Amino acid sequence: QVTGLEQRRDDNPVSAEEDGPLGEDGASSRHAPRPAPSRSQAARPLTYAERMGTVLPLDPDLYGTGEFSTVGGRRKGDGRGEVIRYRVEVEKELPLDAELFAEAVHRILNDDRSWGHGGARVFERVGSEDADFVLTLASPGTTGVWCAKSGLDTTVQNVSCDSAATERVMINAWRWAQGSETFGDDRIREYREMLINHEVGHRLGLDHRLCDSDGALAPVMMQQTKTLTTGEATCRPNAWPHPEQDG
Repeated sequence: QVTGLEQRRDDNPVSAEEDGPLGEDGASSRHAPRPAPSRSQAARPLTYAERMGTVLPLDPDLYGTGEFSTVGGRRKGDGRGEVIRYRVEVEKELPLDAELFAEAVHRILNDDRSWGHGGARVFERVGSEDADFVLTLASPGTTGVWCAKSGLDTTVQNVSCDSAATERVMINAWRWAQGSETFGDDRIREYREMLINHEVGHRLGLDHRLCDSDGALAPVMMQQTKTLTTGEATCRPNAWPHPEQDG
């Protein structure tokens, strides 16, 4: 989430209990035989919501290849507003679902709660064609390299940035995978939505905002990865520029 000190999440989550509750025979239920999932359960693919709601493992110190692959071809958005063309690139060998990232970006930016609100803009994904900017999912190390090109330091607290001196809006893969303490694991999907909206907001020329009123939804341009509090006011997490619209 661009500049400034960001709170880094605990890299060592609390482990589960060594043993589960005891069964009638005194043995740990953790070691009791469990029924295998049915074929239909095992074969059912996860939904978009399920995948977006899953926290993923990733090394916070990962330094990737520095090479990128374009993900997804042309995909138009709905509406007749100003057309903004973007490309999605993901760092090669990054152990995350590149197709899910591309799908999420398109859904988020073309949601009426996002920057196209009220028909103001339409976000169109392109492949090899010229793009207004490139949404880039990259390892923390590579994110730091590209953000430094615009004078931004994302390495201290492992954050993301709009590298305005380049074509890239950099999404830190560790944050995409792990989220933040301010949102928590149970709101990882909302965190990812906020992350895209926040960094693209910078690309559209918007600056940071603060929490204006205690208990209110945070402005999407607030540095919510870092904190939800400004002075005496603490806001609630918010992923959208226009959260009043139905999802």
